[in-house]
Amino acid sequence: MEAVAEYRGGSKFEVRARHHAVICDQPVDNKGSDEGMTPPEFLLASLAACAGYYAAQYLNTRGLPAADLKVTVTAEKAMHPARLGAFAIEITAPGLDERQRNGVVRAARACLIHNTLLSPPSIEVRMTEDSAEDDRGALDKVA
Repeated sequence: MEAVAEYRGGSKFEVRARHHAVICDQPVDNKGSDEGMTPPEFLLASLAACAGYYAAQYLNTRGLPAADLKVTVTAEKAMHPARLGAFAIEITAPGLDERQRNGVVRAARACLIHNTLLSPPSIEVRMTEDSAEDDRGALDKVA
């Protein structure tokens, strides 16, 4: 998997994955132009969509009503270091009995993003050379 964020000025980035593109920005009160969600909002959206996907799969494979399925994710900020310290996932799916509701919760807990946040991966941060320079260097070596 890969996502690429390219700076577009101010606080704005264009983020691409596969053939999709979205704008990531900051609110006006944080020196942005509020043209897109913030990075933390994208993280919450990712968790909500992932949990929702798993919940919808559970409902659809059992022929249960999924049309009014809604997933809301909230988070609280923590400090030292600055991060999101706690998440809450609220799932609304009307018309289910207790057993079905428990099944939806189990399905949502199987979500890739949920599991990633529970068992944080390693994260490597490194600088790379500009791709244009890399291309020129490769041509110089060939010539």
